[in-house]
Amino acid sequence: MEELIPTLAIWALPVLLAITLHEAAHGYVARHFGDPTAYLAGRISLNPLRHIDPVGTLLVPALILMASSFLGGGGILFGWAKPVPVDFSRLRRPKADMLWVAAAGPATNLFMAMCWALILKSALLMPENAYSTPLMRMADAGIQINSVLMLLNLLPIPPLDGGRIAVSLLPHRAAYNFARLEPYGFPLLLVLLFTGLLGNILWPLMIVFRHLLSAVFQI
Repeated sequence: MEELIPTLAIWALPVLLAITLHEAAHGYVARHFGDPTAYLAGRISLNPLRHIDPVGTLLVPALILMASSFLGGGGILFGWAKPVPVDFSRLRRPKADMLWVAAAGPATNLFMAMCWALILKSALLMPENAYSTPLMRMADAGIQINSVLMLLNLLPIPPLDGGRIAVSLLPHRAAYNFARLEPYGFPLLLVLLFTGLLGNILWPLMIVFRHLLSAVFQI
């Protein structure tokens, strides 16, 4: 229990940034390609309050951290924000532009993971002080949560971003049939999560990605 409050404090900012900026990026790119829906709804904003989902942004990550704190070890920390509204029919080239709108979220998580890697590198190089260890832990948390969100959302399961990307790239008939699987995407994710298969898929990818970051930033 003593570790719980420091753990929540260290993870709060990385989780909030990772989830909310992911969604804001979708809205910004959608506006760039012709759909102002998210802009008109006030969702192209760096204000986390506009994106927070009480369950996905706050409750679920907090419960996972609490479980890890009490039980030891660590599961995969993830969460979600309120989905940014996108009207794909208003994009200038709906099928082609869907790729860029969908890819914007994972690309933002990639960028943030690299930023946290730079912060971790800086913390490792600074003289040891009262802030260096908490900063290292926060940077490590930032790398972890952004890695999870990037890789999870790139899975080719609609309505995840990877599913949208697949719909954009597939031929029209195949794309139409694949898009029809969207109502079953979230139940499928729950099955993968509770059977442990989701972790079996993501952990190897996360390890590879972390090794790449370590090689690039020497951390």
